[in-house]
Amino acid sequence: MSSLRVLRPQGQVSYGNQGRVVLVTGGCGGIGRAICEKFAASGAAVMAVDVQPPPFEMAAGIVVQPADVTRDEQCAAAVDAAIARFGGLDVLVNTAAIQPPDSYRPLHLLPSEQWERLIAVNLTGYANMARHGLRAMLAQGSGVIVNLASAQGHRTARGVSAYGAAKAGNLMQTMQWGVEYARSNIRVVSVSPGAIDTPLVRASLAEQGGAAELANRHPLGRIGQPEEVANAVLWLASSDASFITGADLAVDGGLGALASFAEPYAQSPKT
Repeated sequence: MSSLRVLRPQGQVSYGNQGRVVLVTGGCGGIGRAICEKFAASGAAVMAVDVQPPPFEMAAGIVVQPADVTRDEQCAAAVDAAIARFGGLDVLVNTAAIQPPDSYRPLHLLPSEQWERLIAVNLTGYANMARHGLRAMLAQGSGVIVNLASAQGHRTARGVSAYGAAKAGNLMQTMQWGVEYARSNIRVVSVSPGAIDTPLVRASLAEQGGAAELANRHPLGRIGQPEEVANAVLWLASSDASFITGADLAVDGGLGALASFAEPYAQSPKT
């Protein structure tokens, strides 16, 4: 048998979101930006909600709405703006999150102000946006909410006392809202990424052992790309996932399947 590997067809999936209105929090960077771009490229009208304007021009089909997700009135205004501009709200994607490098501390060393800030953005911010998004979806009789959770919401590590708690809360928000609104033609799902190549992850690489070490913890042997998470979100928000609600999808390179006591993968020698 030849030692040469033959690259077999991999298959492709495409989605048509013409006429749909999508609102993405944290939409001006990282995973949120990739989600905005994927939806816009598939024909959706997209509103990127972010606390700061982007330092670059967003892709065609994406409008930016400044808002702080910890401020309930600003969340209400963002939903109202999307409806006023586009005529409805079909998909709400909660991605706005923070995990500052100096938050990697055991609980007894974590200032209460930092705990409160992480919970306010990563947990309460999701609820604030969903509260107003759900009112719009109930009025129109349909909708999908996608929450970005995390592998850290399923299993933990040292130094993530606040972030891990918030991400576990996102998983329960998904389940509870999914059950609450199932008979109202509203689906609620979540995605749990592993390490993804975003500014948030890059800012804390040192606290996570460095890029090579972090990549090697994933059975696929690499850090994921924002577009790979975006692809999962598009599928979950589509009619192809119409019998899925109250559920989470791991997009983690196999991270969650590898037991903590498993033998580590051998790393290639550094050159």
